[in-house]
Amino acid sequence: MFENIKIIKKFDPAAKSYLEIILCYPGLHALWLHKFAHLLYRLRLPIVPRLFNYLSRFLTGIDIHPGAKIAPGVFIDHGAGVVIGETAIVGAGSLIFQGVTLGGTGKETGKRHPTIGKNVVIGAGAKILGNIVVEDHVRIGAGSVVMRNVPAGCTVVGIPGKVVKAGDGTSDSVEQMLEHNQMPDPIAKVFSVLLEKVETQQQLINKLYEKQQLLERTTTPQPEDDLFLQEFIHGDGI
Repeated sequence: MFENIKIIKKFDPAAKSYLEIILCYPGLHALWLHKFAHLLYRLRLPIVPRLFNYLSRFLTGIDIHPGAKIAPGVFIDHGAGVVIGETAIVGAGSLIFQGVTLGGTGKETGKRHPTIGKNVVIGAGAKILGNIVVEDHVRIGAGSVVMRNVPAGCTVVGIPGKVVKAGDGTSDSVEQMLEHNQMPDPIAKVFSVLLEKVETQQQLINKLYEKQQLLERTTTPQPEDDLFLQEFIHGDGI
């Protein structure tokens, strides 16, 4: 319980006091209610855990299935629209922004939701789907759709999600974890490479054109040569 309060204070510069965090953070309230609902779920009580889940969603806008396993020290920032499935696992120190979905891909049974490692940052609106593993210290860009395993320390962006920066599995500082504007943009990089190639090809075409023009000027027949050729063709030279 207290680990969640500490990590909010650590990550959120808008948190002015511990009292404000306790009273005004729906992500914290959702995790507290989930902790109790998860306990009832493990006791195999019917209906009651889902009722607590429904109450939590009504109060906070965050939908966490009672069966999900969430470690202490997780921070759900803002939280509106966050959905965490029944068999999802979230590691300690992870940061989840609004609109994130940790969901399944169909009607599979058993383990069908993602496993999130420690100190993972999941940007706003990202979707992580299926029984996959996102290892420790991974950063997932806003709006990305991830459906494959992600190695430790990597940065993933795009639809479908692609690893755009490999990591060594070490932890990032708080500043690095929060600097979403520093995420690589693979699409912009592709366009940059293409534009560079187009410019290079245009320069080569210009050089070839200049050489052709020079060659045409040096090989153009002179007027007397034209007259000689015409006389020869018409038999005047025979």
